[in-house]
Amino acid sequence: MPEFDRLNSDLVLIVDDIPENLSVLHDALDEAGYTVLVATNGESALQRARHSLPDVILLDAMMPGMDGFEVARRMKADFATRHIPIVFMTGLTETEHVVAAFDAGGADYVTKPIRPQEVLARIAAHMQSARLMKQARTALDAVGQATLAIRPDSGRVVWQTPLARKLVQDFFPGHEEIAPAAVMAWAHESARARREGREFPPLHINQSARRLIFNLHERTGDDEWLLLLREESDAAMVDGLMAAFRLTAREAEVLYWVIKGKTSPDIGEILGSSPRTVNKHLEHVFAKLGVENRTSAAAVALARLRVGGGEAPA
Repeated sequence: MPEFDRLNSDLVLIVDDIPENLSVLHDALDEAGYTVLVATNGESALQRARHSLPDVILLDAMMPGMDGFEVARRMKADFATRHIPIVFMTGLTETEHVVAAFDAGGADYVTKPIRPQEVLARIAAHMQSARLMKQARTALDAVGQATLAIRPDSGRVVWQTPLARKLVQDFFPGHEEIAPAAVMAWAHESARARREGREFPPLHINQSARRLIFNLHERTGDDEWLLLLREESDAAMVDGLMAAFRLTAREAEVLYWVIKGKTSPDIGEILGSSPRTVNKHLEHVFAKLGVENRTSAAAVALARLRVGGGEAPA
């Protein structure tokens, strides 16, 4: 667990092997209200970044041993830290070094000798987007949303909620870090259709009785695609009905089979209950949905599922 409250503190990690630089930057950032961590070499930078998940990293390009370019490459290769914006500090202003900083995954750079006010301005610009992203991820995790962000050019997964990660593992083993080719091809076509003002259908991936559905939500300001995932299966639909109407598991199962057009004897046979027991469950379902018959119950349930992003079960 990170040692800081990730909702209420803006955390900056400074990586520099020169104590004087660390002191100047630490004091400037601390006075500006940031929580500051420091690291004096590449290995400790990697460990602290992974443990504390800072909002922004201020990274010296030239250090003995592992230089800043290699540190950045390793951070961007690690799923836990790849989303963190890196601002390089460098005295190397030649084009090739600036390009190297961006190629290694840097989001920005400042030149040495360090001017604290310039650094604060750069940090503030990246902190705003980092703060919004942090809040969005926290909210999505809290509601169990299946969402992931990918790079359009490489297909690399930049971040994902726990539920999205589980679904991808289930349907595409081995593709937790890079989006599958089928998903990337669909995302490109969907994005093209959106630019042209056309509708484009969601992507459906079938696996036995389960179906995973992808929807392209938007392209973010960080040049990422945001994908929304939803699983359809008997179990997933029953869970959705339980959550939507505060039903018991058995009541949700009965309502699910009513939606599919089954009679009480049919449902009793499926669930191993008598038709009379099924009807008792239906009475409770009708009361909770505020309806009086099976047809109305099915209509209300389907309407709620559609509003929540679901589709009518086949």
